Amino acid sequence: MGAGTEPDGSSRSDEEWERFLRESAAGVADAPKEPSARAREVAKRLRAEPDRGPESWRGYTPARPKRRTGWYVAGLLASLALLVVAVAPGRIVDLFTGTDSTPSAAETGRPDQAPPAEPAGRPTVDEPFRGSPAARWADGAAGITVPKARAVGWMSAAEVERALARSRDFLVASGLDRGVLRGERPEKAIALINPHQKDVQDLLGTAFRAPGEKNDPLLLFSRFQPSRTRLVGDVVKTRGRLTYREGERGALQVTADVTFVYPVTRADAGGDGGGRDGEIVRTIVRRELVLSWDDPAKVVTEPGTFSIVSYKYDMTNGGCGAPTGYFTPPFGTDRRADGAGPEVDPYDRSAPIRRGEPSRDECGRATRS
Repeated sequence: MGAGTEPDGSSRSDEEWERFLRESAAGVADAPKEPSARAREVAKRLRAEPDRGPESWRGYTPARPKRRTGWYVAGLLASLALLVVAVAPGRIVDLFTGTDSTPSAAETGRPDQAPPAEPAGRPTVDEPFRGSPAARWADGAAGITVPKARAVGWMSAAEVERALARSRDFLVASGLDRGVLRGERPEKAIALINPHQKDVQDLLGTAFRAPGEKNDPLLLFSRFQPSRTRLVGDVVKTRGRLTYREGERGALQVTADVTFVYPVTRADAGGDGGGRDGEIVRTIVRRELVLSWDDPAKVVTEPGTFSIVSYKYDMTNGGCGAPTGYFTPPFGTDRRADGAGPEVDPYDRSAPIRRGEPSRDECGRATRS
């Protein structure tokens, strides 16, 4: 063994070795001992590591997980996509079909043009308004805009509000009630008409027994013959509004201008509702009614009823020929282009209705349905 060399091959510095020999010869009790190579290596490693403080007894520090940024971002995007589909599924469908299913804003005034053309599409049992502007219209009574009430004539603002609500009730009872649409007598609607208005009561007394050109229930009510026609689905699309002003003798005069779109098929259609040849027809009716809520101190009337000042309606795909008291939509070979009547866009609400009592012998030809 060479001088100054440990059994594992480590060596002492000259200064330490001289000190060791000197103190050993003197018999110093705590003479230094040369640290082993392993001890020096441990000391060197401890000096190189940062001070982490005292470790707890039986302490445990879990390993840090590896970051997986790609999977996290993918999961976040997938969650956002599912949220969009849940909140606005119609918009997703629009992206793939090229259509626009955004609901139309409520009509608060007469539009200045007809609604734009919709992408062509044949109506189906699940989508009976497909390919029609009515697809974006509101359902039923929700499509009839009622203005804010203010005092008019003999009525306070609260009374005007009630009269407007009942005016809309008449439109619902005469044009949306499922029983009436199936041909039942419109009792709820009739109950809102002033029973002392003789001309209208004469019309009502005759129309359901012996309908004719001047006494046709279709002048005021929408009806289909159940043995021939049935509605497709539970929804009738509507678009229109109520307006009001002061009328004669201080009366509240309410004008209703509303278009109704009825998807129908043959009564003998199969369970799928598509008819023997899968045909669905849309009967489109636009009505304009002027109602007078009269002052009972000046006009003979009953509380909660109105008098009818005038009525007009336009109809397409509702049948031609002698009145039957029902709309008779044309199916299959019955559908024909009637050259006698003018062309009409049944969805164009930019102009007032031109005639009051349409002749079923001169049916207009719809440019779209």
